[in-house]
Amino acid sequence: MRDREVLTAEQVAFYRTQGYILLEERVPMEVVEGLRAEIARIVEEARGLEASNDRIDLEDSHRPDDPKVRRIKRPHALSDGVADLMRSEHILAPVRDLLGPDVRLHGTKLNMKSAGYGAAVEWHQDFAFYPHTNDDLLAVGVFIDDMEIENGPLMAIPGSHAGPLYDHHARNVFVGALDARRDGLDLEDAVPLVGPAGTISLHHVRLVHGSALNTSARDRRLLLYEMAAADAFPVMGSMTSYMDMETFDSLMLCGEPTLRPRLSDVPVRVPQPQPPENGSIYEVQTGLSARSFDRLNPR
Repeated sequence: MRDREVLTAEQVAFYRTQGYILLEERVPMEVVEGLRAEIARIVEEARGLEASNDRIDLEDSHRPDDPKVRRIKRPHALSDGVADLMRSEHILAPVRDLLGPDVRLHGTKLNMKSAGYGAAVEWHQDFAFYPHTNDDLLAVGVFIDDMEIENGPLMAIPGSHAGPLYDHHARNVFVGALDARRDGLDLEDAVPLVGPAGTISLHHVRLVHGSALNTSARDRRLLLYEMAAADAFPVMGSMTSYMDMETFDSLMLCGEPTLRPRLSDVPVRVPQPQPPENGSIYEVQTGLSARSFDRLNPR
């Protein structure tokens, strides 16, 4: 068995059974402050924009003279600070403790909730969007701001990663969200992933999670790195697209690539057909009718 780098046996066991862990103040504040400056620079690009583009996803309440951004797309390609942190031991050491030494980048995004509004994200499992040959994938969330219940933190249903892969379709179209009532989920079991800026969360790709509106007077920003074991290969029909093996292998963050996918007995449901509004999760979820977060109270 490999020696663990940073996580204790108890933390690894908690992740295996609950589907997530929190590491408080894992990222130094000077790094967080640098990211805040980078985010402000990118958000300023939204000034004057009438519609979302391939870099920025706008809030419904956005105005060209009062910019509001709900997502920065592929921030590692837009910010050296985001890219450097992604490859740092602050992030990769705990990831290796959970996924093993060979880790590939799946994607990055920075989800933002404007003060007093901040769009909700309905309950979902990431694996519904990008099924792979095994489920050794996770998302690392970097808290750019203090996360409290009032500003719409990530909410997770502990242990749900060990259950079924729920249907994320409505009217025979993929809508990127499950129907909690239909699927018998008790949302009272959900826990908020909260903590001070610099904290990171790691959650399993099959964990049921979502987030409510931001009802506070403070913005809430969560940087997400999605990572996979190198031997997890995307299933055809997934919302993961790689043109060739050279591109696929260029996404290795540490360790060695492989030509031997590992096939595990994991539930898979292909996210097809895609909806007409095929953009970010916010746009995909517009096709959902059974919403959980219309109310301001996340529970």
